[in-house]
Amino acid sequence: MSITALLFRWREEPMISFSGNFQTNNFNEIFQFLILLCSTLCIPLSVEYIECTEMAITEFLLFILTATIGGMFLCGANDLITIFVAPECFSLCSYLLSGYTKKDVRSNEATMKYLLMGGASSSILLQEIVNGLINTQMYNSPGISIALIFITVGIGFKLSPAPSHQWTPDVYEGESSFDSNSPTPVVAFLSVTSKVAASASATRIFDIPFYFSSNEWHLLLEILAILSMILGNLIAITQTSMKRMLAYSSIGQIGYVIIGIIVGDSNDGYASMITYMLFYISMNLGTFACIVLFGLRTGTENIRDYAGLYTKDPFLALSLALCLLSLGGLPPLAGFFGKLYLFWCGWQAGLYLLVLIGLLTSVVSIYYYLKIIKLLMTGRNQEITPHVRNYRRSPLRSNNSIELSMIVCVIASTIPGISMNPIIAIAQDTLF
Repeated sequence: MSITALLFRWREEPMISFSGNFQTNNFNEIFQFLILLCSTLCIPLSVEYIECTEMAITEFLLFILTATIGGMFLCGANDLITIFVAPECFSLCSYLLSGYTKKDVRSNEATMKYLLMGGASSSILLQEIVNGLINTQMYNSPGISIALIFITVGIGFKLSPAPSHQWTPDVYEGESSFDSNSPTPVVAFLSVTSKVAASASATRIFDIPFYFSSNEWHLLLEILAILSMILGNLIAITQTSMKRMLAYSSIGQIGYVIIGIIVGDSNDGYASMITYMLFYISMNLGTFACIVLFGLRTGTENIRDYAGLYTKDPFLALSLALCLLSLGGLPPLAGFFGKLYLFWCGWQAGLYLLVLIGLLTSVVSIYYYLKIIKLLMTGRNQEITPHVRNYRRSPLRSNNSIELSMIVCVIASTIPGISMNPIIAIAQDTLF
């Protein structure tokens, strides 16, 4: 219903509400649509988990929907106070969701780290918001660089670029114990929703309040993008946990998104970022859907335990392979065209170093994705672990919701790349 309401509002005149605290326009609405899309695809992933636990479904869905509302408010925030309150609404629900399994030690440890780092980043962001409200002539202040760094730290916690990424691998892995009924779908939800909301917020903060200091924040974001692309993809090579690998991969992916933020309205930077975000949602959630299915049927998420999966479940193995190939950016999948459009816009804007690093790190990512795919398809008998040897497909009706989400995401990760013009046209129609 919410998605339908947003579609009916498309192309209408911008509107400001809540005493000027919230703004509705095409740019905000496209990000709100992406957040609703994330929630719509993530909720079916959670059904099987909720059925396997004794926890209340009402509370679980309430936290997800409240986090969704917080993310949507952040996309439309029109003043600094709302920019602080909206992500706190999202963050509080995220903490509760990540610690939903109270009896799991690793989950509790990851949640505590997530909470402490989130509180620290929120404090830093609030301090700079208060400083900005008090010093109305902030653009004349010599401390503008310090303010930019602090605000970037606050927003960076949600985006999780390097070096603000420390919580990401721990939270991803802390929710990975299938045998203890940990809420793995929560990780899928956080991996996409937080990045969409934070990207929308970053574009508004850097492009409007700090328009007068574009050189400073461009340099700062360029450093973050380079660190994210290099560290995220290089460290991902060494991981043995599927979800920890995805955590570092997501850090590298956000480095590509930052290129679009730097380019901005000129040269279709925002349009390329929105297009890639749409593809990233389908690629990432499709991969997580495959991991959830495999985990429910085997009780593990270690990469080596995927050896020979194709012999037991060709459909799941092919779906996972397509999503990973799309994440790596191989043609003719959607991820390739999304990266091509993003890098082309960056090249047109003169970000030659960022684009070259993005291309090189994309090759690195293809390497570790192909390693997993090779394991899926060509695992020899001696390499097949007991988890896959004893693999049994669940009855069709028991995993309907998860498989439906997986199929939708796999299709969205492959077909749209071939016919991108309508998607690009919609994304280009989202200027401020």
